[in-house]
Amino acid sequence: MKIVILGAGQVGASVAENLVSEDNDITVVDVDVPRLAALQDRFDLRTVYGNAASPTVLRDAGAQDADLLLAVTQSDQTNLCACRIAKTVFNIPRRVARLRASDFTEFPELLNDDNFAVDYPICPEQIVTDHLARLIEFPEALQVLDFANGRITLIAVRAGEGSPLIGHPVRDLRRNLSGVDARIAAIFRRERAIMPRGDTVIEIDDEVFCIADTEHIRDVMHQLHRSEKRARRIMIAGGGNIGFRLAKQIEHHYEVKIIEPLQARAEFLAINLDNSLVLKGGGTDEKLLEIENIDDMDMFLALTNDDENNIMASSLAKRLGAGRVLALINRRSYVDLVQSGPIDIAISPAQVSIGALLAHVRRGDVAVVHSLRRGAAEALELVAHGDPRSSAVCGKRIAEINLPEGVTIAALVRNREVAPVDSTHPRARVERNYEVLMAHHDTVIQPDDHVIVFCTSRSLVPAVEELFQVKPGFL
Repeated sequence: MKIVILGAGQVGASVAENLVSEDNDITVVDVDVPRLAALQDRFDLRTVYGNAASPTVLRDAGAQDADLLLAVTQSDQTNLCACRIAKTVFNIPRRVARLRASDFTEFPELLNDDNFAVDYPICPEQIVTDHLARLIEFPEALQVLDFANGRITLIAVRAGEGSPLIGHPVRDLRRNLSGVDARIAAIFRRERAIMPRGDTVIEIDDEVFCIADTEHIRDVMHQLHRSEKRARRIMIAGGGNIGFRLAKQIEHHYEVKIIEPLQARAEFLAINLDNSLVLKGGGTDEKLLEIENIDDMDMFLALTNDDENNIMASSLAKRLGAGRVLALINRRSYVDLVQSGPIDIAISPAQVSIGALLAHVRRGDVAVVHSLRRGAAEALELVAHGDPRSSAVCGKRIAEINLPEGVTIAALVRNREVAPVDSTHPRARVERNYEVLMAHHDTVIQPDDHVIVFCTSRSLVPAVEELFQVKPGFL
């Protein structure tokens, strides 16, 4: 696939890194020469210097025969103009735009083909905000990810001392949950992936990925961790775009304090937040944290734009008694470094939001993509199409499917049509009943099933995509 990426920032660089190793022809456009040089040194891709909203620059980048445009610069205006030009001048089939301003969602008609011609708008800041809100809802989790429009949840938990499953085989999870079906999709032990079987014993500090129906996920969480204490008091350091969005989203469900060093921004927060306490100061101000009872906080989140500041603030909060601490960190090298120390969760914004982009790049009918373990692994929601003659998965038991080593089919959602009461009425509405199924060896995949697939390595994704593609000629 030939892909033009506009913007070599954190989001653009991350998506380029993910796609360049998958036999894609990548061109990156930016006005920052050092960023382009750094990308070209690291990866086998092409770079073009220039304004991403210039038709000449887009032509130089190969837009005339591109399959996909990813406009992910820092400027909404540039991204929108680029998509319009890509449609009108170059007729690029698919166009994705990063839009930081939330008001575009209020006027979706602006994005249709008659206007800015954006096929898929994404807002990385809102994606990160939603991810943080889910982690606050499940404070002991490392990741909380949704599939099938929220019907299935995948959680990643570090098995703690006192967990009911420590020292027990995986098969005991279903026995302990009495009537609730759940599936452990993968276990990472000392950075090594383990494909779990019924007799696999869970050890302390294992990173366990478990999938279940969303309504049962809290019961599953209790089995994987020694306690599942709900958070009530939240402190946020940094009132920028993400900090403000998060406070606004959760302030009516939690007691929220938000710390912001800039006077003008603190005043903005105080005016625009309804139920949050705004404090002017810094997240590394030890005296301020003590005065505001940091030791009573269930969760402390450092969400400024400065990685070092976030690391220091969250480490200090942990030392002063905060229950759970999270740091937003842009540099991937820092993420792996700090998460094994006093910081409970280190989040890379680019890695959290990249799944929304990858879903539009993956081959086959891919509904959802989630990047796992800082980009090392991946979970996909694929829609099965075809029949036993044209498909390698439809009409087959999971045990019959030739899955690559390191790939697990974890669950699926089946769409069942329920006939209306008055089926003779011409406008009778057909209701749909969605059935969540945990995948077992004898589960048969049917056409239009949404199948959740776990890949312990990102390198396995192309093989999975090929597996779910139908043979040529299928209608």
